[in-house]
Amino acid sequence: MLVWARQIKAARSLIGWEQFQLATKASVGIATIRRLERMSGPINAHFETVEKIRRTLEEAGIEFVGEPSPGVCVRLTASCASHRTEKGQK
Repeated sequence: MLVWARQIKAARSLIGWEQFQLATKASVGIATIRRLERMSGPINAHFETVEKIRRTLEEAGIEFVGEPSPGVCVRLTASCASHRTEKGQK
């Protein structure tokens, strides 16, 4: 799936992560996250880098929706709900 720069920023915002948190969890540099989020349109970066970021966000509950209008949404699953309950969140 093609990932767009604005999807990364939107996804991060939906789950309340700062750029540093995403960089750390995805094992990429903070400068990489900053650079990618400044782009417009589809991300032009190493495939492996984009995949790390995409997988990290998906594991956090983000679902990438796409063509022709790329976006993101929060996946509501039993595992997400149980994780929030374990952390004392509702």
